[in-house]
Amino acid sequence: MNARLAATELQYATLLQQELEATRALLISACSSIPLPARYVVEQLVNRGGKQLRPAIVLLSAHLAQSDLEVALLAAAGVEMLHTATLIHDDIIDNASVRRGIPTLNAQLPVTAAVLAGDIAFAQAARLIARTGIPLIVERFSTTLETICRGELDQMFRSHGCLPSQETYFGRIFAKTASLFSLCAQIGPLLSQSSPECIEQAQQFGHLVGEAFQITDDVLDLLGDSHKIGKPVGVDIRQGLATLPIILYAEDHPDDRRLDEVLSGTADEAQIGDFLSDLIRSGATDKAMQAARSRKVEALTILQAYPPSAHRRALEELVQFAVDRVT
Repeated sequence: MNARLAATELQYATLLQQELEATRALLISACSSIPLPARYVVEQLVNRGGKQLRPAIVLLSAHLAQSDLEVALLAAAGVEMLHTATLIHDDIIDNASVRRGIPTLNAQLPVTAAVLAGDIAFAQAARLIARTGIPLIVERFSTTLETICRGELDQMFRSHGCLPSQETYFGRIFAKTASLFSLCAQIGPLLSQSSPECIEQAQQFGHLVGEAFQITDDVLDLLGDSHKIGKPVGVDIRQGLATLPIILYAEDHPDDRRLDEVLSGTADEAQIGDFLSDLIRSGATDKAMQAARSRKVEALTILQAYPPSAHRRALEELVQFAVDRVT
């Protein structure tokens, strides 16, 4: 696959076109409970859609597990509404002004209104998941929501300005990203009442894809084109957040005192630029991408348990895309 392939050109976008449109319709319907004018902003966020990776994983996993697709649509909408709610609250926490090319909720309305709109989005996500009628899906949704919120609190109070271990980093990105990917991958097997072994394999698949996706995002934060990734390059380190490439660099260069200054916020822009240039030249980003690619390979191996099909190929391509965004 061409590593530069846009998400809109990927096979899943065409294969699932009608199902993703039905998912979006469920999301727009759920937004109707949000009072104006906050509703318009949330609807804009939903309509922009992003890459829709999470609902796509739900739907593709449902096809592979031969699940009830009408129920899977509710779950797909539920996880995407949960993702939307987390984006709203992330923007408030980060004081971000733009998301998917439009002003954020907190940039257009009082912060209290943005918080409450995000809370309604969380509630609507839970309602959509509850409509699946599967208690175990509801339970795992609740656990995932708690994991995401705990991870955000841990990052807020413990991670900024310090150098975490790799173990801490992977715990953080599980909470931030991989936990939701893991939930998405489980939903198909849960709906079809697959064996515990199949559900566990799906859970591991989502975990691997989520980790690979987030590691790649963290590398793109250092290497990417700000116009393509939708945010300034190097934003994590400027916020005092050490990602995997930075941790790997520190392991190989324990005497580089600039890292403490950068993470503590005492370094100026010139010092940050010099440090980032040295980090990239060191090969730390390449080592991080090796970790992402190893997870991609493991995830693709898990998919071999399913018979070849258009939906399996689309899911394989989605896994490739999660990592191959770095050229």
